[in-house]
Amino acid sequence: MAVKPTPSRQQKLLAVLIDADNASAAIVEGLFEEIAKFGVASVKRIYGDWTLPNLGKWKQVLLDHSIQPIQQFAYTRGKNATDSALIIDAMDLLYTRRFDGFCLVSSDSDFTRLAARLREEGLTVYGFGEEKTPSPFVSACDKFIYTELLRAAASEPQAEPAVGGDKPAASAPSEQPGEPAKAADKPKVQKVPVDFIAKVIDDSADDDGWIQLGLLGSNISKLRPAFDARLYGFKKLSDLIKGHPKRFELQVRGSSATGGEALYVRNRKTGK
Repeated sequence: MAVKPTPSRQQKLLAVLIDADNASAAIVEGLFEEIAKFGVASVKRIYGDWTLPNLGKWKQVLLDHSIQPIQQFAYTRGKNATDSALIIDAMDLLYTRRFDGFCLVSSDSDFTRLAARLREEGLTVYGFGEEKTPSPFVSACDKFIYTELLRAAASEPQAEPAVGGDKPAASAPSEQPGEPAKAADKPKVQKVPVDFIAKVIDDSADDDGWIQLGLLGSNISKLRPAFDARLYGFKKLSDLIKGHPKRFELQVRGSSATGGEALYVRNRKTGK
């Protein structure tokens, strides 16, 4: 019998499951700040063999963030029992019918089928992993966030794009106690896929070519779960759009339903 998703709430309840063997403790601050954007982390578990020294840095942050460590011994050399324990717990939590979504923190493609299975039940899956994460796992998630972005956010202020330009302004790094910023940990600023964004706008816009910015972001994520304005040097999608005035127009409209304002975007007409 299919599991019914929990009724909608003001705050979504999320289960956060961390593969300690494939995630760095340096992301923990940024990780939970990011998860807070999506909902409440009501379950926080981390899996690994805590008798081994390589998980020492995780041990230092578990209490501060109320993460429950799950001990999993390696029964056979070369076999990862941690993955199996995490998957079994995820299915147990799924059938409690208490959660709206799952946060899977790992760069391991072994969780691809788990992510797909959770989505089959109508739950939202947020993936967190390094840029080396295999594409099948990335595509299996509703949204995927590269953890290099979380490390960068924890070590230095977010770079702001130059006004009217395509490149972010430089900012001075600031080291965290015990975890200095490393250039290798920071994501490389990628080229903005303006043609892809323009196509999504064309495919979803109204008769006048406009689309609400939030809907645009949602449609982009459906096609590319790992799309993130921060990968291109911008804090959010609206900043990325503003940073390309030759390609996109941005319009502020009042909302009669809420009395607030909404942003709309369209491709800039190039005809003379």
